Amino acid sequence: MRCPYCGNEDTQVKDSRPTEDNTSIRRRRFCTACGGRFTTFERVQLRELTIIKASGRRVPFDRDKLMRSVQIAMRKRPVEQERVERMVSGIVRRLESMGESEIPSSVVGRLVMEGLSSIDAVAYVRFASVYKNFHEAKDFEEFLGELSGPGRDEVDDDR
Repeated sequence: MRCPYCGNEDTQVKDSRPTEDNTSIRRRRFCTACGGRFTTFERVQLRELTIIKASGRRVPFDRDKLMRSVQIAMRKRPVEQERVERMVSGIVRRLESMGESEIPSSVVGRLVMEGLSSIDAVAYVRFASVYKNFHEAKDFEEFLGELSGPGRDEVDDDR
């Protein structure tokens, strides 16, 4: 593993342990050249996934990009980082287990929306505003109206 500080390729693993959700291995590393310490994560990858964008363009699936998108939606929300990590890991596992190597971006967006709706309503609306391409306040109003639509009122009456 190349040192992120000096670029040296001779680094040593000092400590390895599974993450709390057991989906990856966390390794603490030490650079023999500059003495820098850093952490890496090793995850199982079942298959190479390609995302088909709405434009038809194909791009390699990037777990880190997915995580950044979710973290932007979750910014300043009172949700533990580990819960977000578990949600993203679950999405990746679902994508890999679909059996397809090419997946439309709409499927990824739908899975993120499902995950966020169960974690944090504000993050859900934030992500939806980008995913559904809201252009004006009216778009938010309509979306929020759908959230509090007839099905929601019936649930509230049962309490």
